[in-house]
Amino acid sequence: MSRAVTVDDLAFAGIALAAGLLAAFLARVVLRWLAKHADRTRWSGDDVIVEALRRVVPWAAVVAGAASAAATLPLTRTVHTHVNQSLTVLLIFVCTLAAARVIAGLVQTVTQSRSGVAGSATIFVNITRVLVLAIGFLVVLQTLGISIAPMLTALGVGGLAVALALQDTLANLFAGIHILASKTVQPGDYIRLSSGEEGYVEDINWRQTTVRALSNNLVVIPNGQLAKANMTNYMRPEQQLTILVQAGVAYDSDLEQVERVTMEVVAEVMTEITGAIPEHEPAVRFHTFGDSRIGFTVILGVGEFSDQYRIKHEFIKRLHRRYQREGIRIPAPARTVALHQGAVVIPQQRTAQEAGDTQITRLD
Repeated sequence: MSRAVTVDDLAFAGIALAAGLLAAFLARVVLRWLAKHADRTRWSGDDVIVEALRRVVPWAAVVAGAASAAATLPLTRTVHTHVNQSLTVLLIFVCTLAAARVIAGLVQTVTQSRSGVAGSATIFVNITRVLVLAIGFLVVLQTLGISIAPMLTALGVGGLAVALALQDTLANLFAGIHILASKTVQPGDYIRLSSGEEGYVEDINWRQTTVRALSNNLVVIPNGQLAKANMTNYMRPEQQLTILVQAGVAYDSDLEQVERVTMEVVAEVMTEITGAIPEHEPAVRFHTFGDSRIGFTVILGVGEFSDQYRIKHEFIKRLHRRYQREGIRIPAPARTVALHQGAVVIPQQRTAQEAGDTQITRLD
């Protein structure tokens, strides 16, 4: 039997509890100071670690103070055991949450540094968090004296049934892991699928991949479908790419002048428009004797896929204005229409845009 609680026992218990609270307060002050210094470093991992310590250390100080207070009181062995067990479970719970936050944060930091973008591959973060929480839960059960061997056996037997019931979900999970592990697609890449979907990869989680189209709409694609589709990644092996702009001039044009003027416009666009690559060597290549023009291709360099629309827009405007100033003519397609006794005979069906300049001959 335990003896009666005296005033001295309560005083010592209060002192122990107050010491724990004071230690928790001082720990929070010191860790807040460390957090400010961690913000100044380039590595974001120290921010995650300090933030986790700010959650664990004060709670550990409070639990230590409570355990010391309970030790000074004349409690029975059973009550003392239950108190220590409860405090231990509380400390394990706090440490598990903090460890899950730290490890998940470090995994997220690694995935971001390897992909080189602002996006995050949450599939690894979620898997890591679930594993740490599961381990903490098993440790709590073991601390409470509950055998985990039967539970592990039941999980092993029931896992087969769960796997059969969740075939599609598991297929998407492993497809997402394979996609990230093979580094064919990373968050931030611009991709285009054979089915027509295209955009920037925002996130790859345990079930689906989120793609943000240029219209700012989100396209959700199951990982299994993404793994099976024919896909073009415009960010790999490198982000910079070349674009082709088709043009044409009249047959009476001086091609040397056309090439010189076009290259001057290209140089102007490459140095003044955001997203262009000034150090990229442009080219003008004549390639076709068309029906009404000599066709050529202008090769430009852009920083990434979405930059091409702005660069094409500016290049075509400036090239058209410069050609008008230099007297270089861009002819419209010419077609001949023959009239036989009032009937119109058209060699081929054309739209209004394709008609261009039309020569009409009446045959009596």
